Amino acid sequence: MDSPCALVALESEIVSCRACSRLVAWREEVAVTRRAAYRDQPYWGRPVPGFGDPHARVLVVGLAPAAHGANRTGRVFTGDRSGDWLFGALYRCGLANQPTSVSVDDGLRLDGVWVTAAVRCAPPANRPSVAERDRCLPFLERELSLLSEVSVLVALGGFAWDACGRIGGLRPRPAFGHGARADLGAGRTLLGCYHPSQQNTFTGRLTEAMIDEVLGLAVALAGRTGTDRPASRDPAAAVTRSA
Repeated sequence: MDSPCALVALESEIVSCRACSRLVAWREEVAVTRRAAYRDQPYWGRPVPGFGDPHARVLVVGLAPAAHGANRTGRVFTGDRSGDWLFGALYRCGLANQPTSVSVDDGLRLDGVWVTAAVRCAPPANRPSVAERDRCLPFLERELSLLSEVSVLVALGGFAWDACGRIGGLRPRPAFGHGARADLGAGRTLLGCYHPSQQNTFTGRLTEAMIDEVLGLAVALAGRTGTDRPASRDPAAAVTRSA
């Protein structure tokens, strides 16, 4: 099975997962009760797989889907302000064809990058447990194994940093920090970046210049110039999240 087909098969497995009873109950409750601003919209309410270019050289790893973001739209980092920051930065680095991500059918295409999360279900208070992280970690490990051209991982926040370190077998694990860097072996580098959460962006802990610097370094290390906007791709050559 070639990589794009294997990624589609993995996506199907992720979407059907019900391994963590607490997360299943929460994601489905949110999908029924909904936020007032989205009460007329259908919610995805299932695990959220990664998406992007199956030939990516950069992998961006977040924490988990937002309750009213990806848990609503069905695509990671889509429909919330964290996604506005991330995809705006990916666009400025030449890895996305547009700076916004609002729905699965908004025309967003990624080139040279794959975006995913350490945990695939929206967790209460945005805090997965250690056990939930560990049950979900094999999905990230398998995803990375299928993205064979990835040479740089960008961890958004300490939780994602720890998850990437675990699948990379780092012992001892280096401390997370914005701009932190670690060698994962097998020609892969791990970079740390503060998560583009409102807590970080509203307070100025993370600025556009800071996230641009980390993603720019990722592009450089991965061997891409990042100076040109992505060209149109054959839709069959990319994996996209659609409800």
